[in-house]
Amino acid sequence: MYLNILLNVYLYICKDRIYDMFAIWRFFYIFFYWANLCLFPAGNCWLQQGKNGRCQVLYVPGMSREECCRSGRLGTSWTEEDVPNSTLFRWMIFNGGAPNCIPCKETCDNVDCGPGKRCKINRRSKPRCVCAPDCSNVTWKGPVCGSDGKTYKDECALLKFKCKVHLDLEVQYQGKCKKTCRDVLCPGSSTCVVDQTNNAYCVMCNRICPEQRSPDQFLCGNDGIIYASACHLRRATCLLGRSIGVAYQGKCIKAKSCEDIQCSVGKKCLWDARMSRGRCSLCEEACPESRMDEAVCASDNTTYPSECVMKQTACSLGTLLEVKHSGSCNCK
Repeated sequence: MYLNILLNVYLYICKDRIYDMFAIWRFFYIFFYWANLCLFPAGNCWLQQGKNGRCQVLYVPGMSREECCRSGRLGTSWTEEDVPNSTLFRWMIFNGGAPNCIPCKETCDNVDCGPGKRCKINRRSKPRCVCAPDCSNVTWKGPVCGSDGKTYKDECALLKFKCKVHLDLEVQYQGKCKKTCRDVLCPGSSTCVVDQTNNAYCVMCNRICPEQRSPDQFLCGNDGIIYASACHLRRATCLLGRSIGVAYQGKCIKAKSCEDIQCSVGKKCLWDARMSRGRCSLCEEACPESRMDEAVCASDNTTYPSECVMKQTACSLGTLLEVKHSGSCNCK
């Protein structure tokens, strides 16, 4: 039908002046206009269809439905209206999305949700990707400690949380998260290390660190030792089996007080009277309400409601305080 129309247009324009170049140019202009309008209609491609049935989050404007839906991504939708930006803006701000939204996927056929997920038809008869990790290969049925320092009832529960919230979450070791490396069995060649918050982690020791390229890489450790870079400090921490931490950037100096130490923005120098050394620490502006099980015994033999309150007190005094152990000082 379209070709017949174009042929009639051609005969009308080019009649008696077939060699008129302007007429030929007009013919091709009309041809491509009709082809674009009728044969290859363009609309807008959207990343999702909202609960209100409207298309939301514009992906690519001026795209055909075939191109838009080619990726097979669940949630991708298309609208055929090729409207100006002002209309798109009005739809998104005042109407909750674009009307006449056509989802690319109506069923779960050929839907790839990615690892740990599967496609499922929801109550509104729409295909949705839901977390469903494969736990068939999980042999350990007991609790596990995650890389976020939290205990999960089993590895399958950790995998579900990883899928929903924390994509880089991994199993640190089997069993509940511990405050010491005692009874912690790290997988493979990883080593157990207790960090500055007194939590046990399994880490890989870097055997070789790159050569120092800049004097700005120097770090002064909390142990008073100069480290060539953060990599060298991490390696020493790993081999030692407990956290060393950074006192401040640059080489260690023989400071008489915190006035001699320059801390980076947002940190304050706290003086360690026992070791006669300063340490740059991040000071908390406010602490959340403490629970009974968050009390800590500090290095000044005082019980604080939480580690956050202890650090807040240290910042107000300008004196270094560290956690001796969890719970009240009267308990141990």
